[in-house]
Amino acid sequence: MKKVLYLILVLTAIMACKAGKNYKGVDLNQPKSFKQMDTLKTVSFDSINTQEIAIDTSDIRWWKLFKDPVLDTLIKEAFANNRDALIAAENVLQSRYVLKIQNADFLPKFSANGQINRGNFLLNNIGPTSNAIIGSAGVYWEIDLWGKIRRLSESAKADLMATEYGYRGVMISLVSEVATTYFDLLRAKSQYEISKRNAKSRDSMTQIIQARYDKGIVPMIDVDQAKIQYTIAAGAVPQYERQIVQLENNLSFLLGRNIGSIETGLPLAQQDYNINFPIAPPVHLLSRRPDILQAEFDVISQNALTGAAKANRLPSLSLNGLLGVAGPTFNSLSLGNPLWNIGGELVAPLFNWGQLRRQVDIEDSRTYQALYRYQNSVFGAIAEVENLLATIRTVKEEIEIANERRRAALEAQFLSRERYDKGVTSYLEFLEQQRQAFDAELLLENLRSELLSNYVRLYKALGGGWLTEAEEQAATNQADSN
Repeated sequence: MKKVLYLILVLTAIMACKAGKNYKGVDLNQPKSFKQMDTLKTVSFDSINTQEIAIDTSDIRWWKLFKDPVLDTLIKEAFANNRDALIAAENVLQSRYVLKIQNADFLPKFSANGQINRGNFLLNNIGPTSNAIIGSAGVYWEIDLWGKIRRLSESAKADLMATEYGYRGVMISLVSEVATTYFDLLRAKSQYEISKRNAKSRDSMTQIIQARYDKGIVPMIDVDQAKIQYTIAAGAVPQYERQIVQLENNLSFLLGRNIGSIETGLPLAQQDYNINFPIAPPVHLLSRRPDILQAEFDVISQNALTGAAKANRLPSLSLNGLLGVAGPTFNSLSLGNPLWNIGGELVAPLFNWGQLRRQVDIEDSRTYQALYRYQNSVFGAIAEVENLLATIRTVKEEIEIANERRRAALEAQFLSRERYDKGVTSYLEFLEQQRQAFDAELLLENLRSELLSNYVRLYKALGGGWLTEAEEQAATNQADSN
């Protein structure tokens, strides 16, 4: 009895060990703030370990800050029907099944076997022709001596988490694509209306110039110039009409529906362009961006596979047993005289010409690759946010200038028309002011759409979800004030 207890204690001590190193996080130097948010432009750094950071699990109902109920409805429809999102959800489901399959290796495997034979060599005995009926049940159990099965389970768990964050990344990208396409559609519709309005105005002016030419008041060059300006505006109408159709088709695809017209809400000019995003320090990207979290779980998974490869170089122990019955007829089968055996198998690799060692080296190398990919995702995320913050700031400045340009161009167009009608200036001056006003209106719509799209990209770059906290905090503050 003491020997059995001693053996159990030894096996328990061995099974408490796991080959390979446990994951201890990644050491990083993170800037304390974004350079674009630091008025002094002097960014300092903090040394952190990723295991010190709690994962942020907030949801992604951020788009409500755009205050466009139609956009809200479209995004919800995309969540439910977009096929890429559904494919990503199936990937998560498959990873859960893989984890269950892997965890089943902790348990013994049972099997059943039945045979019916007839001949003169049965049950290892040569004799007259006879029958042999055998029924048996067996069990096989691999003891996880060095933690190989535990490492493989650890890897499968990390793969599941990586897949789940991959799914969240798909959803955030989907929100970004839907919103960006929606704002592009608003821009195309606005420019379509501007082009139609300008074409109509220029057509009326062309008819006036034609009438004046017919009366000998103006030269033919004025008629030709008027027709040229009309065709420029009229030619823009089908261009933007084509863009509207293409953008509606793209949006229909993202929504997971057949192509067709898309209802829009607030026009581009009425959208909110002063959204104040609460920008958290860069370290928050490590807990919010799905691509960064996915990359870290890839490191965890690969680290566990390296441990499993090291365990393959160590002896393996398995237990097996069999219980059954045998006889020449079914009536003779009885557990009174059963067939049985029980045993164990210890297998230790000796000479394999370095194959197992090289496999460990390969897994080690793959772990470094996963680590480098993770570090790249962190560096890229910070650069992406910095670029978008700079873009939003400068596009806002461009919009202010473009607004003034549009106002001045429309005023100049009106005044030059008045001057031309009174014979104070030439028709060429009016045509130039007309062209400037048309270009200024189109440019302003492009910049408005670009700003909104960059707000969306900034949401994606920051990992999504954090705007819900701002909404909740605002609601809390309002409740407290009441």
